[in-house]
Amino acid sequence: MNVVCLVIDRLQAGYVGAYGNTWIETPNLDRLACQSFLLEHALIDSPDLERLYRSYWQGWHALCPAPPPETRPSLPALLREAGATTVLLSDEPLLARHPGAEDFDELIEIDPPWQPETARRIDQTQFSRCFERAIDRLASLRGPFMLWCHLGGLGTTWDAPLEFRQAYREPGDPPPPEGAEVHERTLPPDCDPDELLGISQSYAGQVSLLDACLGAFLDLFDGLPDAGETLLTVTSSRGFPLGEHRRVGPCDDSLFGELVHVPWMIRFPDAAGAGKGVRNRLCKAPSGPFRQTVPDTFSGAAARSQALVEPADLWATLLDWWELDDVPDSPSAESILRLVRRENGPFRDRLCIAGRDGGRAIRTPAWFFLAGDPPKLFAKPDDRWEVNDVTSLCPEVTECLRDALAQYEQTLSAGRIADLPALSDILVNGLE
Repeated sequence: MNVVCLVIDRLQAGYVGAYGNTWIETPNLDRLACQSFLLEHALIDSPDLERLYRSYWQGWHALCPAPPPETRPSLPALLREAGATTVLLSDEPLLARHPGAEDFDELIEIDPPWQPETARRIDQTQFSRCFERAIDRLASLRGPFMLWCHLGGLGTTWDAPLEFRQAYREPGDPPPPEGAEVHERTLPPDCDPDELLGISQSYAGQVSLLDACLGAFLDLFDGLPDAGETLLTVTSSRGFPLGEHRRVGPCDDSLFGELVHVPWMIRFPDAAGAGKGVRNRLCKAPSGPFRQTVPDTFSGAAARSQALVEPADLWATLLDWWELDDVPDSPSAESILRLVRRENGPFRDRLCIAGRDGGRAIRTPAWFFLAGDPPKLFAKPDDRWEVNDVTSLCPEVTECLRDALAQYEQTLSAGRIADLPALSDILVNGLE
């Protein structure tokens, strides 16, 4: 049993074909999605990488008291105790210094580009270098193992050859920018739309580069001896705003969907989604009174789930996949394998997100609420990218979600969110 985790920083769900994008060509991401169990509503719990990786590696939600208890083992430590080799590959210096990184058997650091410039060929790009190192290490790994790759090429350098961004230029469009710098700014109300178009074309070109490199990686990966025994999961640690709320890049990390809604696909080694081996694995029974029943749609081996999922769920899922029972409880995590096995029992009815500077947000199946002055409320799932603020139209919903958010944080500080009461029908199902 082996696992490869690809975490691609700053990949916005809205720029992936499998999540509805029709502008950018992502054939390899779409191919992977067709082979995978795809999670439609994956949200990060914080845009801060240190807190986010506490969730990934320790099942410790970003709103939990920091730091986690010293006695709380990390995912790589637990897998190492179970006999797995654990390898971390990253081009993010902050991640190499994360406390959880010390528990990996091996750390492969790839230097980020200090003077970014566009490349002439694909093999000169940062993504290409990272994927090449990953496949080289996989070729020599023997199971059981976990290879965790964190790739920052969408947030550190837009070094795709210029023809990648120029492919998205329509007749009459001004030429897109030629530099490799990652744009970050708050746009003025009278922003030049051509400027934003050029930035979007540059990002699109970088996503196309990622897709090309991923395709080459998948072709090589599928030819390795252990590929048939390896779970592959691909997700993103943060999205990338491209002017949706007058923000480009990290900026102030406002907790809108373009930042916190991320793609997440899990490809299983048996029938790529809901194969016999997956169905036969045992998983823990659902806990807590506030879960909701989530219908999942299946097409062949692949499946899409509408469940609300968060980073700590990856921690729980991998431990469940390895069938490790003697592990610490997580305050909030649920194993995705429950959804994969079509166990249509109750799942969670809310997710909460912690911003960098005290910002807070809560998402339910029917609503997305951003705390602040003023607060903002959006109807879900119809208003996918938070265009229409309905706070003034739904004052009762606004107050209920404000209370639910405060209660969630208080409960996490004291124990498990399973102790929370169920949300009211209007918060789960919306207005009639």
